[in-house]
Amino acid sequence: MTTYRVCCFLRRFRPASNEPSEAIGDVFEAYAGADGGGSALGEEALRRFLREVQGEAGDDDVEAAAREVLAFAAEHRLLKKGGGLTVEGFYRWLCSDANAALHPRRGVIKTVHHDMGLPLSHYFIYTGHNSYLTGNQLSSGCSEAPIAKALRDGVRVIELDLWPNAAKDDVEVLHGRTWTSPVDLMKCLETVKEHAFVSSPYPVILTLEDHLTPHLQAKVAKMVKETFGDLLHLSESEAMPVFPSPEDLRGKIIISTKPPKEYLETKSSKEEAQNGSAEEESVWGDEIPDNKAQVATARQVSEKDTERYVEEDEEMEKKVQQGVNGEYKSLISISLTRRKHDMDQDLKVDPEKVSRMSLGEAAYEKATITHGSEIIKFTQRNLLRIFPKTTRITSSNYNPLMGWRYGAQMVAANMQGHGRKLWLTQGMFRANGGCGYVKKPDFLMNTDKMFDPRSKLPVKTRLKVTVYMGDGWRFDFRKTHFDKCSPPDFYARVGIAGVVADTMMKETKVIMDNWIPTWDHEFEFPLSVPELALLRVEVHESDNHQKDDFAGQTCLPVWELRSGIRSVRLYARDGEVLRSVKLLMRFEFS
Repeated sequence: MTTYRVCCFLRRFRPASNEPSEAIGDVFEAYAGADGGGSALGEEALRRFLREVQGEAGDDDVEAAAREVLAFAAEHRLLKKGGGLTVEGFYRWLCSDANAALHPRRGVIKTVHHDMGLPLSHYFIYTGHNSYLTGNQLSSGCSEAPIAKALRDGVRVIELDLWPNAAKDDVEVLHGRTWTSPVDLMKCLETVKEHAFVSSPYPVILTLEDHLTPHLQAKVAKMVKETFGDLLHLSESEAMPVFPSPEDLRGKIIISTKPPKEYLETKSSKEEAQNGSAEEESVWGDEIPDNKAQVATARQVSEKDTERYVEEDEEMEKKVQQGVNGEYKSLISISLTRRKHDMDQDLKVDPEKVSRMSLGEAAYEKATITHGSEIIKFTQRNLLRIFPKTTRITSSNYNPLMGWRYGAQMVAANMQGHGRKLWLTQGMFRANGGCGYVKKPDFLMNTDKMFDPRSKLPVKTRLKVTVYMGDGWRFDFRKTHFDKCSPPDFYARVGIAGVVADTMMKETKVIMDNWIPTWDHEFEFPLSVPELALLRVEVHESDNHQKDDFAGQTCLPVWELRSGIRSVRLYARDGEVLRSVKLLMRFEFS
């Protein structure tokens, strides 16, 4: 029995059971019984299960999957003496990482399966914003540590803001005209070199927002060349007719920037201070607060601080030095176009050369209303980067899907912040083996018929999701973490983030007083654009007297889900995987 003390009384509860849910037991019995084995799943019944439930197609795939299951069972001594898989073995294999919802990682090799030989403009690219910051945008520290973490997590675009030091004789990395403490540029460059290809062999793009004199630009050029050496990709000409592919640039570091004046004219503080749309957020529910970081930051950063930040940034723009050093300019492989602040002109496609453009979150959102098809056409050849508005002081994020729906490749996220918007970004880039490059859907590259994500689209497929049960919290959390007086009362929220028509959120019933909740709840989601749909899963602990406790989350690309009964790992609010917590779910497409 599990006991909880309430005042001077003891409350006793039935201990957590390791048995599979009734629905999982029924699946086992259906196949074991049909094979005549009764209490064991024979090889032929296993093959039939893999084919009919797990969606394995082709004799070779079925045989390979069956060998993996039997090898797992043998390793853990879960085979009966006469042969066949026990119900415990069947359940333990279902819950194992070998049966993950996405194709599992094999050792240090990830399953990259998209065509990586197309131009860079054909891919969504995992992009960070102010990659050196450790916390909020106004007063946190700058460090090389967040850069290393981002690269290890698969981020492929790292942003560094370059400023002169107080003596004007060296270069520092910091968020200019704020109270952020600087970090040495050389530390950042060495960190990029050390971690660039730890989790992915595909190119790292280093976007430099520089506020430097030609003399300091020359110093940066020397540092970059000496640090990266042969890893540095140098373009043969200033005007590329088409971007090279991720495969062409494998193992390379690419510099992308533009002259200081152009950089500053791209970032209009007045424009970025405007509020964006709250579209779809009510579907997902209130953002989950980070009590240790977000609340403290909110106290530090007042509206007066924000106004001062914007005013000083505008003053800095007037005083910044102009000019570009030749050696520095030669490093730039992906140049940025100077914005004319006229969308008709900004989104014109040059047939002779490709480039990159940056748009602030608010300006971009306006452009999707008036120039949606032009954005899609522009991003078929060129790169578009979207960055968060300056008023996101707490390092919050916008909905990245507003960028991906129109083909924007570099949807920059504040990796220092946490919450549902960042979970979507992390979910998108779990696709394609987590390599940081996800091939855009073909309809975003179709030049004959422009995709319109706002139009009413027919249902293309239906995704049926069954949430059977969850386990692992009892190992990762202390007994009284969720409730001091009883075991937790868990419920799951399951939904879709995608085009507006597909976006929805549903939830299971609450299972009272149980560390291993069994929901056996089935949901169905009609999908108009499954190629841009992300499956969102959250687990919470119900509390009648205060805000429900957060108990884990994940976000998975729908188009890469493996059919059948699968194991789904959950992550903490900060995106780090929970060591033991998993759900058992089933995915069926019709």
